[in-house]
Amino acid sequence: MSGKIKIGIVGATGYTGAELVRLLLDHPLAEIRCLTTTSAAGQDLAGIYPFLRPRFSQTLVEYKLDEVKNLDMVFICLPHGKSMEIAPELVNAGVKVIDLGADFRFRDLAAYEQAYQKHAAPEMNAQAVYGLPEYHRARLKKARLVANPGCYVTAATLALKPIVDGLAYLPGSIIIDAKSGVSGAGRALRQDTHFLEVYTNFSAYKIGAHRHQPEIEQNIGDSVVFVPQLLPVNRGILATIYVKLREKLSTEDALAVLRQKYRDEPFVRVVDEPPTLKDALGSNYCLISAKIVGDGGQLVLLSVLDNLVKGASGQAVQNMNIMFDLPETMGLERPALNP
Repeated sequence: MSGKIKIGIVGATGYTGAELVRLLLDHPLAEIRCLTTTSAAGQDLAGIYPFLRPRFSQTLVEYKLDEVKNLDMVFICLPHGKSMEIAPELVNAGVKVIDLGADFRFRDLAAYEQAYQKHAAPEMNAQAVYGLPEYHRARLKKARLVANPGCYVTAATLALKPIVDGLAYLPGSIIIDAKSGVSGAGRALRQDTHFLEVYTNFSAYKIGAHRHQPEIEQNIGDSVVFVPQLLPVNRGILATIYVKLREKLSTEDALAVLRQKYRDEPFVRVVDEPPTLKDALGSNYCLISAKIVGDGGQLVLLSVLDNLVKGASGQAVQNMNIMFDLPETMGLERPALNP
């Protein structure tokens, strides 16, 4: 591609929108032209997120098609149900779109409607490409509309899919115990994410009823027991996943399956020791490890990522790079933050 990518972010005041700005500031071919909001039009995004100063300042505007129809790329960072209202007009105007919400993630509209609401753009849904580069890279190169996966879904799918595809396991035996930082709940005010509710606390929620569960099941082709939990930290996901095997294996056997799949993937690292949240904090990396316990028939997987980066905005930038035939790692090679 010649020249810079002219970019708009719809819903820029949420955490994923602000994270996109942070990441795109280090992308040599990204030019942020338009930031839209439903609640803060006329304000400077850097006034809402002072960490962006002094590198970035731009006034937020209300969404209008005329504001964005001449851009190359639009990221939609809106709650479910809102993206399907504007994605069709953007795509029809010739703009490439990445939706960070859930509206276009499901191949089966009935599954989407059971988890969320009635779908208003079924024809557009049929065009969407699921934005997990490790499994859909070829289709992403030609995509006009990309459905960025959920954060829990990315952590679980990257760990599980090589195992489900490559090992003999007991269907229906998968248990996903996934812990997330509070930013995964979004920026809107809610009692259960208030400081005094979260600090020094630790809780499970929506057991077997979280909307990411059917998305995980779609990706791996099997049912799971999904137990999401809220950690008293800002960001990060650590998923502990249990799989019952049909044959006895060693830890090295399981690690070998993961290494074989991800040996050429720039943002998936298979590690020998259990990864920690800080190993991925602020980066676009997903770290995966495996351990066989007991008599060799029980597999434990660990998957760690930053829910705002590889679980959302970083993966979106990775998808953008693929869509514009750029090096996939462009603007995303920063290491994790530590301590």
